Amino acid sequence: MNLWGGFERISGIMRKYCLKATVFSFLYLFTLSTFGQRIDNTASFRSVADDNYIRFHYDNDFFRKTDYYYTQGYQLEIAAPIFRKNPVTKLLLQLKEGQKYGLAFEHYGFTPTSIRSDQILYGDRPFAGIIMLKSYAISVNSERRERLASTLSTGMIGPVAFAGRMQATIHRWSGDVVPHGWQYQIGNDLVINYEVSHEKELLNAANLFSLYSHVRANLGTLSDRAQAGVVMKAGKFDSVFGKSAKKNAKTFQLYAYYQPLGGLVGYDATLQGGVFNRNNPYTLQANQLNRLTFQNGFGVVANFWKIYLEYSQTFVSKEFKSGKKHSWGGVKMGYSF
Repeated sequence: MNLWGGFERISGIMRKYCLKATVFSFLYLFTLSTFGQRIDNTASFRSVADDNYIRFHYDNDFFRKTDYYYTQGYQLEIAAPIFRKNPVTKLLLQLKEGQKYGLAFEHYGFTPTSIRSDQILYGDRPFAGIIMLKSYAISVNSERRERLASTLSTGMIGPVAFAGRMQATIHRWSGDVVPHGWQYQIGNDLVINYEVSHEKELLNAANLFSLYSHVRANLGTLSDRAQAGVVMKAGKFDSVFGKSAKKNAKTFQLYAYYQPLGGLVGYDATLQGGVFNRNNPYTLQANQLNRLTFQNGFGVVANFWKIYLEYSQTFVSKEFKSGKKHSWGGVKMGYSF
């Protein structure tokens, strides 16, 4: 399947399930009283062969010696077959093989280019904090060498996400400047987002080099966007697109990946505010956004015995017209059980 074909397939899928997912996720949110995307835990270059694992992701722009925009994010994820019984799983699209199910708690924050001012910095990025619970399913069609991941996120954006307090605490511990301006952050609002990601292996050279397409679409109250690109992986690894992936759970893997993605942005609540609450101290207007974006990521993964380790760096183009390019780094640690 080419990139455009992937877009068409995801578009049809999203139209079919969007309304059903929205209604059900409202019920799910209020029934469980939990809060549920900068961190992409379902990408195939982050695959763990075992069905049972726990993993922690941590991003910070400190790794790139900056302190603005996407300033910090973390995610705690757990995968296990028992999550197949999660009622949200009925809404998650799946292929016929290799299903994995999991939950992820995610929290991250955004700031403008300066955290030293008690005034609104007009033309800059708004302060914003997000907290979410993500239910996800990953599946494979080994005959077609394709992989599908679907995620439903529910949560909140706004002061209730306590991103400002967390940044202030971290800066106080580290002796850094106390952040100012969080009183102007995006107001409290509901987050419900559905994501579908499709990958298809185009080339595999003896599990030493792999090339595959990657198409992803998000729809909901937090982000409406589509991205497409390719992923290149080189090193020693096991293919995640075949039936034998789980049989190789304990083999040593060490590889690097490179992922360039082009994006089309429809809506971004971290810049424009939430859908339901329009009472925000400051937001950017629709005509201030860059609708076309570019993201470039690379990293190194070591996967051995029951341990998963990764270091990554991500670069993004200007997301709004008066903004800057941005980059950050991340570390990930996991354990299979």
